Amino acid sequence: MTGNHREVPHPDEPPLAVDDRGNALISFAPGAEGAPPRDVPLPAALVAVWRADSVLMVFDRWRQGRELPGGRVDDGESPRQTAVRELLEESGQEPDGPLQFIGYAGFVLAPEPRAEYAALFAGRTTIVRDFQADEEIAAIRC
Repeated sequence: MTGNHREVPHPDEPPLAVDDRGNALISFAPGAEGAPPRDVPLPAALVAVWRADSVLMVFDRWRQGRELPGGRVDDGESPRQTAVRELLEESGQEPDGPLQFIGYAGFVLAPEPRAEYAALFAGRTTIVRDFQADEEIAAIRC
C-alpha cells in the first residue's frame, strides 16, 4: 500500500480469511494487552464469548453476515472497555467473568484498502440472556 495506508506486517502467505467484500484477516499475534502494535491504527475490539463449545455470533443487518460482536473504540475508551460495551450493545450478553485478552488481529479492509488491528478478547457464559433486535443487529446465535 502507498500513501497514508500501511500494511499490517505479515508473512508472504495468503490471508487467513477473506470475506465477500474483500476484507482480509492477514495476521494474528498474541501480545501484551498494554503493548499494542504501533505500525498501524488499533481502532477496534472484538469479543468471542463461548457457551459450551459454541461461540456467540451476531447477524449484522448492514453487512448481511454473522460476525463476532465488536466495534470502534470510542474516545477515552480502552479496547477492553469497547469489547465489554459492544458485547452488551450488540447481543445483550455479558460474560460470566472478566474477559481474557487474546491478542491482535491484523486486517486489510476494503473497499479503499486500509490496514488496522483489532484487539481480540474472549470469555464464557453459561446463560444466554434475552436479545432485542435493533437497526444494526438482527439476531444472535450461540
